[in-house]
Amino acid sequence: MLKWIIRNRLAAFERKYEYDMGYAREILAADTGAFFAFARMNAIGNYRKDVPKNMYWAAKLVGTVAEDCGPCTQLLVAMAIEAGADPKVITAVLANNQAALPEDALLGVKFARTVLAHAPEADEHREEILKRHGTRAVIALAFAICAARFFPTLKYALGHGKACQRVVVAGEPVAVARA
Repeated sequence: MLKWIIRNRLAAFERKYEYDMGYAREILAADTGAFFAFARMNAIGNYRKDVPKNMYWAAKLVGTVAEDCGPCTQLLVAMAIEAGADPKVITAVLANNQAALPEDALLGVKFARTVLAHAPEADEHREEILKRHGTRAVIALAFAICAARFFPTLKYALGHGKACQRVVVAGEPVAVARA
């Protein structure tokens, strides 16, 4: 019964976001405990305390783009827009158009990129975020960056990361620039 409920929720997610959850169904079929461990990652990825919306989604998108060639990025775009993120900001992040980014989103992008590169500049960006928004904002961004990379990496590891696709924001295709 429990697996039936979960499969129905996965199917509803697939319909809502036009996203293939075959890898999650594979985990569920193999081991319910493994599926619940996987599902807990969503809680980490959805923690967003004290961080501005544009900053949060910008950092999360940078993390996803680092690991993905389309489907997970498109899913994150849909979720960001659903959460009220500005499509123009999302487009600018994906296109690496820093000049078009508002200050908070630009700081999120810079923080995420320097964190992923293990660059010393991450310390400066972290301190700025801490000063402006506090410790919970830094934690939220750290969780967002990590979680954003988790799902595409898991898909690839399980053999489900073979399909690339064009990313569309608010009906317009965007050429994703990998910084």
